[in-house]
Amino acid sequence: MTDTVIASLPEFPAQTGHHRLCVSAYTLRSARLDDLAFLRQLYHSFRKDELARIPWPQENKLAFLNQQFDLQHRYYITAFPQADFLIIEKDGVSIGRLYIDLGADIWHIVDIGFLPEWRGRGLGSATLKAIQDAAATNKSLGIALHVDRNNRRACELYQAFGFTIIETSDTHMRMEWRSL
Repeated sequence: MTDTVIASLPEFPAQTGHHRLCVSAYTLRSARLDDLAFLRQLYHSFRKDELARIPWPQENKLAFLNQQFDLQHRYYITAFPQADFLIIEKDGVSIGRLYIDLGADIWHIVDIGFLPEWRGRGLGSATLKAIQDAAATNKSLGIALHVDRNNRRACELYQAFGFTIIETSDTHMRMEWRSL
């Protein structure tokens, strides 16, 4: 990624709410502009299977994914200015992201994801458990998130952690977990 592309994307807002979260499986740190290359790579991994079915040349797929990442980044920064944009690291290596807004009565998981080689290792479960524990400790009313209706693995994981479907659209489901 060129310096021009990085310069054209907005900086992450400086938040400090993530100090409420403690996940023993890895560390969390605030995202910075120099993380954009990693975040772009991570985003590409989220969409790889979807684009595999499309008969475009590889350079067109890459250009499309880069454009979609840029649009998503701008949207998240604008729509969730109070969110913590966090990089998940294991032994100093970036392995995922957690974007979470801890500022409302019901916390909002904006986005969570891991590189393919880190999926299926219990890190998503550890993350959800840590967020639920922190929500209960900090007297949050609960946690909300949106998940792609086609992401069965994530839907099943959220349901196993007590999230229920609140509303559905053609593409996504809103799910919530309420603290006791």
